[in-house]
Amino acid sequence: MNDSAAVLAQAAQQSERRPHAKDLVIALQATEKSTKTVFTLKDLIGTWRLRFITGTKKTRQKAGVALGAGRYLPPLITIQLTYQATDDQQGVVQNSVGLGSLTLELTGPVKFWPKPRCLAFDFTQLQIAIGSRTLYQRRIKPEIADQEFYQQALKDQAFFKYFWVTDTGIAARGRGGGLALWSRKDV
Repeated sequence: MNDSAAVLAQAAQQSERRPHAKDLVIALQATEKSTKTVFTLKDLIGTWRLRFITGTKKTRQKAGVALGAGRYLPPLITIQLTYQATDDQQGVVQNSVGLGSLTLELTGPVKFWPKPRCLAFDFTQLQIAIGSRTLYQRRIKPEIADQEFYQQALKDQAFFKYFWVTDTGIAARGRGGGLALWSRKDV
């Protein structure tokens, strides 16, 4: 494991000894530049908890000091991605944001683009719950949107370009240019 990968692995752990945000951004950028790893949608299957984000230059300018070069998410807020595969290149994503017992969940289709290592996604359904009680659930796009999504070109979709994929953590650059690091939920 190289030094940058070791920094990413340390940051993905739920430890108090996490790398400084600036060091993590440097490690993310170095890993992104050097990665030649080949992986599939099946390597992303599971639930991943967001640990660190950088935002784009535009959002950093708006957020200023609050975001800085990057920020670890506070333990009070839980943001998770759950990927499920329906075949080698298609599946479903659930993106949930939790604050205490309140949960907002967006669900929709995903499509894996192997050569650029991109996972495109769309959100077509919304659910809001408190604990196990659903307060609101509805489609936010018509059912046809799921099938139309698979016909779109990558340039027309939201996506994450993954560059670090391990059993314990994943890292990607979003379409807007921000970096993110997740850890496997049970890690």
